[in-house]
Amino acid sequence: MTDLFPHAAHWGAFTAVVEGGRLVGTRPFPGDPNPPALLASIPDAVHAPTRIDRPHVRQGWLHGDRRGGTPRGGERFVPVAWDTAIRLVAEELARVRDAHGPASIFGGSYGWASAGRFHHARQQLHRLLSVAGGYTGQLTNYSYAAGMTLLPHIVGTNDVVTGPVVEWRDIVAHAKLMPCFGGILLRNGQITAGGAGRHEMATWLDRAARAGVRLVNISPVRGDMPGFAGAEWLPIRPGTDTALMLGMAHVLFAEGLADHGFLTRCTVGWQQVRAYVLGEADGIARTPAWAEGETGIPAARIAALARDCAALPTMLTAAWSLQRAERGEQPFWMLVALAAMLGQIGRRGCGFGFGHASMNGMGTPQSALPSASLPALPNPANSWIPVARLTEMLERPGGAYDYNGHRLHYPDTRLMWWCGGNPLHHHQDLNRLLRAWARTETVIVSEPWWNSLARHADIVLPATTTLERDDIGSAGRDRFLIAMKRALPRFAQARDEFDYMADVAEALGARDRFTQQRDVPAWLHAMYERVRGAAGRQQVALPDFDRFWEQGSVEIAPPAEAPVPFADFAADPAAAALNTPSGRIELFSETIAGFGYDDCPGHPVWFAPREYLGAPRAARFPLHLLTSQPPTRLHSQLDQARMSLASKLHGREPIRLHPDDAAARGLAEGDVVRVFNDRGACLAGVVLEEGLLRGVAVMSTGAWLDPLHPGEPGSLCVHGNPNVLTQDVGTSRLGQGPSAHSCLVEVEAWRDAVPPIRVHAPPGTAA
Repeated sequence: MTDLFPHAAHWGAFTAVVEGGRLVGTRPFPGDPNPPALLASIPDAVHAPTRIDRPHVRQGWLHGDRRGGTPRGGERFVPVAWDTAIRLVAEELARVRDAHGPASIFGGSYGWASAGRFHHARQQLHRLLSVAGGYTGQLTNYSYAAGMTLLPHIVGTNDVVTGPVVEWRDIVAHAKLMPCFGGILLRNGQITAGGAGRHEMATWLDRAARAGVRLVNISPVRGDMPGFAGAEWLPIRPGTDTALMLGMAHVLFAEGLADHGFLTRCTVGWQQVRAYVLGEADGIARTPAWAEGETGIPAARIAALARDCAALPTMLTAAWSLQRAERGEQPFWMLVALAAMLGQIGRRGCGFGFGHASMNGMGTPQSALPSASLPALPNPANSWIPVARLTEMLERPGGAYDYNGHRLHYPDTRLMWWCGGNPLHHHQDLNRLLRAWARTETVIVSEPWWNSLARHADIVLPATTTLERDDIGSAGRDRFLIAMKRALPRFAQARDEFDYMADVAEALGARDRFTQQRDVPAWLHAMYERVRGAAGRQQVALPDFDRFWEQGSVEIAPPAEAPVPFADFAADPAAAALNTPSGRIELFSETIAGFGYDDCPGHPVWFAPREYLGAPRAARFPLHLLTSQPPTRLHSQLDQARMSLASKLHGREPIRLHPDDAAARGLAEGDVVRVFNDRGACLAGVVLEEGLLRGVAVMSTGAWLDPLHPGEPGSLCVHGNPNVLTQDVGTSRLGQGPSAHSCLVEVEAWRDAVPPIRVHAPPGTAA
């Protein structure tokens, strides 16, 4: 007998096909024009041999080893009963809180575990830790931390990076030129937090190309724009986009093409930017010839692009990835400045935006209604760190650091609880992180699978997958609500986070505050009715919860006409002032200048990165490594599935090299190589690609960390996790975002026997 259940994952809504209590397939959401192939990997993941069957505790931790003993990752685990696990967790939370204060408990989670908005691991964990007395959390994110910190200073909002951004339907109808810094990488458009009923990035890009919009792919990778777009390719050295924009700005100012009327009415500080661009401030004119020396793009092409932008209705867009590099604030700030010089901000289909290439739903028609969500509780500790400063927090308890104009201090972290995230995937310089990891007394991990994070825990709590519970799928950039109906029985002793965290809360005397005396059906009903009420206030009728649950989904119609960001402001800057100190676009920010940061002054500038192809370090490590989102999984999710495994070479993550770079090292397609720098090394399999700028290598993130010698930080990752190579430094003292894309490496042939991959099998357990 075949049973069908509506459901959703971060890579799309779907129907789960179940036979005999086992997930045997997935069917894409009806009407989805580009359903992701990743949906086919879900059965492999749900039924993977790495599922965690019961709670486990690291053997040494049970014997009292809290700090300075056997390094995590190389020791056996002891299975325990749930009652024992709940008691150990509650006692340890209470001990650390009472002895060291609630800020010494770090509630780590990155929130990508579940598309369901109730069983959202991050929210559940933070609710528990809030009612337990408080915790240290994370501010900003790994995706666009530098941008989201900077842009409120410049344009008064984060909407230009999170959405709504300039809509594709207006770009198709009104733009004639669209320079895409970072390209438009379609596989990014297959993903959105909370799931999605429609995947339309490819559809809109195709419409733009057919409408005659001239698309320019400004990227080291030709494949960052699909062939059907017919885009021009400007291969640029990684990390030099700001230099390119400065060279274009020089043409606009020097040739009288800048819109001085818009600059005067709608911005402050453009004179300082002009003086910097023309070299009046320091004697260095940022001409196209100067920019050619940094970017590798011929000066004539830079000048021609600038003139075309001034002559045509132009939409400037940049991928989020640009600001995940040293001084990542600068390209985002300079893109705003360049758009202001063109004077087209506030026009239909024109201006600027970020993330059109970075996630599904960016630029697609959508309503202004809230997505379904689990309400947050206040954190009594009021303690947080910028998300990418995890390792520093562990290394320097009590140490001072700067962030966004504040002088702050790291907490003395004694306990970490990770739920719904994998720092051994998304953090940088993993060997440094693992050395700092050992300073913490207790690490609790909630996980469905024995991934690299679970293997480096002290207490492991087995979580259900989304298919084993009821929930609501809802994405802020999508117009559907999805009834995620339970399709499978719970695996072994796995439990929902809400279920076992309520037990922990009870042991701490806080069960009713955690659950608010609601069970799962009551919470789902309340969450849905909140969205329904908001819709009703905007004259949008939605069915009641029971009808929604029966139907399996509901669509919220978008507005008939696309909203135009900054249109009211451009028409009347005084009447529609921005939420900035001046009320205008701040090309020079007195606020930022007042922070006194030498790595992020008061207007956009060019900083030569410490790690890029023009740096002295390139003599030792002459390849610039870019770490991209993978095509065969989401981050590190689904790495154990057949689709991800089939993409590997000899079981290793691929590294893409230009044929000339491979030939210079005596390498051929399919060779296993060692990729290395001073921070670490990993194995990879060579793939040759003509459409790469010479000197650039590309590896996808997400291969589960698999050290040759588990428990020894610095050990070779035999599987190919590139974050053993990336540097862990903040973008600047302003944004403190990650700098993963500023990374130099070298590659050499691996001559020894290829070690086995062990991370896709369960670890050893003690009797």
